[in-house]
Amino acid sequence: MTARIILNPYANRWGALAQRPEAEAALQAAGVEYDLVVSEYPGHGIALAEEAVHKGYETVIAAGGDSTYNEVVNGMLRAAGDNPLEVRFGILPMGTANDLADNLSIPKDLSAAAQVIARGHTRPLDICQVNDRYFVNNSAVGLETAVSVQQTKMKRTKGIVRYLLATLIVIARNPQWHMRLEWDGGEYDGPVTMVSVGNNPRTGGIFYTVPHANPFDGKLSFVHGSMTRRIDILRILPRIMKPGEGNYVEHPVVHEYHCTWLKIHATPETPLHTDGEVIAEAISDLEYRVHPGRVPMLLPVE
Repeated sequence: MTARIILNPYANRWGALAQRPEAEAALQAAGVEYDLVVSEYPGHGIALAEEAVHKGYETVIAAGGDSTYNEVVNGMLRAAGDNPLEVRFGILPMGTANDLADNLSIPKDLSAAAQVIARGHTRPLDICQVNDRYFVNNSAVGLETAVSVQQTKMKRTKGIVRYLLATLIVIARNPQWHMRLEWDGGEYDGPVTMVSVGNNPRTGGIFYTVPHANPFDGKLSFVHGSMTRRIDILRILPRIMKPGEGNYVEHPVVHEYHCTWLKIHATPETPLHTDGEVIAEAISDLEYRVHPGRVPMLLPVE
C-alpha cells in the first residue's frame, strides 16, 4: 500500500529540502511505495496529514524535525476524531535535534529509517494534549518555552548550539512566574521557574527535562521547580543534560510526577510550546491530558 510522505523543506534550516533526494533514494531502496507532498507554510503539515487520512492512506510519514512530527500527528488525529486511529505513523528524521527519533531509537540514517518503515512493525504510542493541541515528545511553560521563543529569533546560529545559546540568554533575563498546578494526585501553588511536560525524556537535543517519561506507560509525566537566582539556574543546567543518575530532578527544589491530567494557571502569562513549536507567546490557563496508545507508531523491531 502506498505511503504518504509529508516533507517539511524548512526543517533543519532548509536542510531537509537538500536531503530530499537522499530520502527518496532510501525509500526506493527499501521497497517503500510512496507519494510525496511538500508543506508550504507553518501548519500546512496538519492539513496535509488530515487529507491523507481522509483519502485512505494506511501509512503517513513525517519527513522533517520534531515540529514536523507534531503537525502530522495533529492532522492525523483531527481526521480520526473520536474514532480509533488505524493509520500508521512513521518518521524520517531530517530535523535539527531529532529528539523523538532518538527517544524512540529510530535511526537517523535515512536508509536505516526507511528500512524501519518498510518492515511495518508498530507499537501503540501514547499521545499527550494541551488544550486543543496534541504533542508527541514534550511541551512546557515558563523558562523552557522562553528558550524556544529565543532560539526561533536566532537566524545565524544552527544546530544544538542554537538551543544552548538561547538557554544562556534566557537565564540571564531570569523570568519568573507564580503558578497553581493541580493534577490527579496533588497540587502546588507558588513560585515556578519552569514546568516541563514529557511524553519522552529528552528535548532540545541535549536536555533531559523529564528524565523518567515513558511514551508507552499511559502516563503524563511532568517536572516543576523554582530557582530565583541566575547562579543557581546556571549551576543546575549541566544536570539537565544527564539522562540518568545526577539529573536535576534529584535537586530538592525540583519535583517530578506521573499522572493522567494536569491543570496550570500562570501569573503573569507564559509562553507555551509543543514539540519545540511555540504555539502561544502569552497564555494563562492550560489543561494537559494523555491519550494512552493512541497512535500506531512505526518502530524498530525490539
